[in-house]
Amino acid sequence: MPIKFTILGCGSSMGVPRPDGFWGKCDPKVKKNYRTRCSALLSGKKINILFDTSPDLRIQLIRENVKNIDKVFFSHGHGDQTHGINDLRVFYLKKKKPIDVYTNLYTKKYLKKNFTYCFTSNNEYPAILNFKKLKKNTIFNYKSDKISIKPIEVAHGKINCLAFIINKKYAYASDINKIYKKDYKYFYNLKYFIVDCLKFTPHPSHFHLDDILDLVKKFKPKKTILTNLHSDLDYNYLLKILPKNVKPAYDGLSFNI
Repeated sequence: MPIKFTILGCGSSMGVPRPDGFWGKCDPKVKKNYRTRCSALLSGKKINILFDTSPDLRIQLIRENVKNIDKVFFSHGHGDQTHGINDLRVFYLKKKKPIDVYTNLYTKKYLKKNFTYCFTSNNEYPAILNFKKLKKNTIFNYKSDKISIKPIEVAHGKINCLAFIINKKYAYASDINKIYKKDYKYFYNLKYFIVDCLKFTPHPSHFHLDDILDLVKKFKPKKTILTNLHSDLDYNYLLKILPKNVKPAYDGLSFNI
């Protein structure tokens, strides 16, 4: 069984449409313009690895028929990446074992402060999550499932965020506006480059389209998928203007690695 990467959600912090029903420039008749907040999933025969817990996580997992979550990697501590954390509780209840969580120190402090009940048992509820040390490279080897995940510190406005290099050939960088030069070597000649592309216009904490097209020329990935898409970016319009090897994401997009 191949390992599958699935984009659970590809929308920016308010999703598309926004909670008030505003679609921006996105055509509401196009299903692929409906975007929940960013999360992603690596799924193999023996292991499911989640990247971030979007506020829309419950509906994403139901849609993709996900029955178990074994490990979670958090990119950073912003609400649109963490506030679905309580939806992990059911997976603890099924296995009666805390789920391992990997992230940097900044995000660890945020999660412990704001979701204490998830990590510390009390008289009513057991802890459902367990922090594990974030290594330079974490390897999961379950017979047919061989996965390596390398976290890379990247800039996301005023904070550092994590991007993830998977099996040396796939990058997931959902919230980012700068890759540090010392880490360029990890981004060359990828098979898939899944990357934040918020808008057409510049933003202080996200890449915009011209940034991405420059990175594609620099790093030469075989395929680039744009995620964290704002309501300015209509799916079909992007298809018309982008190079053939650059595509917009949509919720549920998947490929084998």
